[in-house]
Amino acid sequence: MSRILLLNGPNLNLLGTRQPEIYGADTLPQIEARCAERAAGLGFDLTARQSNHEGALVDAIHDARSDCAGIVLNAGAYTHTSIALRDAIASVALPTVEVHLSNIHARERFRHRSHIAPVAIGQISGFGPLGYLLALDALAAHIEGATG
Repeated sequence: MSRILLLNGPNLNLLGTRQPEIYGADTLPQIEARCAERAAGLGFDLTARQSNHEGALVDAIHDARSDCAGIVLNAGAYTHTSIALRDAIASVALPTVEVHLSNIHARERFRHRSHIAPVAIGQISGFGPLGYLLALDALAAHIEGATG
């Protein structure tokens, strides 16, 4: 069975208590559990990782080369600042879907630019936790289209 990496960046470990009016009441473990269930239904295993440290996220992307068919990434604030994450995604050549709980394009101007988007196969933003499931569906369809 193929594997998908679900990778979450800084402050997402605080979901459920961090600004619920923006990010909702679901915790990261709840989101990860729903994603694991959806991935299994799509025929994939899911590995979920979260880090507040840019280098650890880069390492997780590099590690994904050896056993993952694709990546669902919520890079959090690193979306808007990290050339290192962008370069890591481009370097591993794994299909990546960028996901955000809030609509980053309807928020502060500095959130409108994504360094991830140009190297991702797509971006899902503004649908809360549902966005993760939509990202998995889109990634699975992309992978299946690429292999079958």
